[in-house]
Amino acid sequence: MSIILYGIIGIIVTMLMVGFYVARRVKGDSMNYIVAGRGLILPLAAATLMAQSLDSNATLGNTDLVASFGFWAGAALPLGLATCLFLTGLFFAKPMNRMNLTTLPDFYRRKYGRTAEVLASLIMSFAYAFLLAGNLVAGGFLFEIFVGTSFELGVGIIAVLVVTYTVAGGLFSVAYTDLLQAAVALIGSVGLIVFIGTQYGFTIPSGMGPTNIGQLTDPSQGAYINLATIVALGLGDIVAIDFMERVFAADSPETARKACFIGAAGTLIIGVPFSIVALSANPILTSLGVDVGNQAVLYSLLQNAVPPWLAALVIAGILAASFSTSDGAILGTSAVIARNIGNIRVDESTPTVTDGGSASGGLLETKSDKLLTVTRLMTVPITLLGIFLAIRVSATGMLLVLAFDIMLAGAFVPLVLGLYWSEMATTPAALASMVSGSLARVILFVLVPTTYAYQNTLLYIENDIFTSSFDGLPTFIAAGVSFVVFVAVAYMTKDSYGVRNLDTDGRRTIVAGGEDED
Repeated sequence: MSIILYGIIGIIVTMLMVGFYVARRVKGDSMNYIVAGRGLILPLAAATLMAQSLDSNATLGNTDLVASFGFWAGAALPLGLATCLFLTGLFFAKPMNRMNLTTLPDFYRRKYGRTAEVLASLIMSFAYAFLLAGNLVAGGFLFEIFVGTSFELGVGIIAVLVVTYTVAGGLFSVAYTDLLQAAVALIGSVGLIVFIGTQYGFTIPSGMGPTNIGQLTDPSQGAYINLATIVALGLGDIVAIDFMERVFAADSPETARKACFIGAAGTLIIGVPFSIVALSANPILTSLGVDVGNQAVLYSLLQNAVPPWLAALVIAGILAASFSTSDGAILGTSAVIARNIGNIRVDESTPTVTDGGSASGGLLETKSDKLLTVTRLMTVPITLLGIFLAIRVSATGMLLVLAFDIMLAGAFVPLVLGLYWSEMATTPAALASMVSGSLARVILFVLVPTTYAYQNTLLYIENDIFTSSFDGLPTFIAAGVSFVVFVAVAYMTKDSYGVRNLDTDGRRTIVAGGEDED
C-alpha cells in the first residue's frame, strides 16, 4: 500500500473520529446542532471560517485555472473569498452575530416577512447544491486517481463519509474537523511551495504571471471572467449560509469579527501559494515527460514531481477541504430547509443550560426537538442532489463561483440594504429584487454557451446573440438588475407599504403598515 493511500485513509479515519467524538455535545438540541450552542471561541470560529473558504474548489479549481488561463484566473478564487471574509468582518459580523439568528434566512423573515424568508431559502439552497457538488467532484477525482475507484464511486464514498459525521454532530463536528483541516492545509501548502521553489524553481510562462494585468483589464485575456469571479465570491459569499452560520455560532460579536479577519489572512496564506505552484506545473511536468491530458494539474504534479510523503500531506489537505465545505453545505442547507422552508421552530426564549454554560454561550438542551430531527433527515436529499450535480457537471472551480454568483444575484442586495438602508427597505422591494436578479441570472446562464470559461453542459439554449465572449458579464448584469429593482420599488412603496426596522438585538418593529409575523 502506497504512502499516499495511507495518508488518505489516515485523514479519513481521523476526521471521522473527531467528528463522532464531539457529536456528544449536541445533547439532542437543534441550537447545539446548527450553531454549536452559539459558543465557538476565536480559534474554532477562525479555523472553521478559513476552512470553508479553502475548500477543494479553491485549491484544485485554483490550480487548474492558473495552469490553463493564467495567475489571475485561479488566484481570483482565494482573493475573492478573502475579500468576502474581510468585508464581513468590517460590516456584517458584529450586527449579524448580535441578532441571535439561527440561519441566514431568519434575517429575511425578521426584516421582510415570511414570503421573503422562503424565497431567500430557495435561492440559497439551490446555490448550495452546486457548491456541494464542486467539492464532491474534487473528492471523486482524488479517489479515482489515487485509490483506483471510478469517479462516480469516489463521489459517492466522499458523500457518505461526510454526511455520516455531519448527521451525528452538526456544527460541533464541522468546526472541530475544520480545525484539523486548516492545520493540514497550511502545512501542506507551505511544504509544497517550498519544495517546488527549492527543487525546480518557479517558472512563469509568458503572459501568465501576476504582473500581466491584462488578465484583469483585457476581455480577450479573460478579464470579464476573472473580475466576475472576484466579485461573485467577494460579495456573493457574504450571503453564504455556511459562512454566516459560523458568524452566528461565535461566542460574541467581537469574536465573530476577529474570526473573519483571521480567516481572510489564512485564506490568502494558503490559497495563493497554490496559484504560484500552478504557474510552474506545466513546465515541470513537461520536463519530466508527463502528459497531463484531462487529469487535474495538481494531481499530476503530486503524482510525478514531489516525494510521496509530501504528496500524501497535500492530498490529505485537499481531501479534508472537500470534507470541510461539503459538511458545511449539507448542514447549512438542511437547516434552512427544515427551519425556514418547513417553518419548524423551537422555543429559544428560555433555554436550559448544561455543562456549566451560560444562556448566551453554553450548551442548550431540550427534551424533544423536531427541528433537530428534520434537519438531520434533510441531509439525505441534499446529499443526493449534490451527487447528481457532481456527476453531471464535473468542473470544480466553475461550480464554486456559480454557487455564489446565484446568491449575489438573488440575495445580496436585500441583505445589505436591509441592514444599511433600513428606513427604505420594504418587503416588496426585497421580493422584487430577489425575483428579478435570480431570473436575470438564470436567463443569462442558459443563453451563454460558457460559464466561467467552462462549457455549459447543464442547460444551454443555442442562440446567435450571446457568445462565449459575453462570459463573465452576467455576474454584473444580474446583480445590477437586483440593485436597480430594489431601489426603484423601495421608493414606490415606502409610503404605502411600511418598513420593518431591526434594532441592535435583532428584534424588529413595524413603523408603518404590515403585520408582525414572528
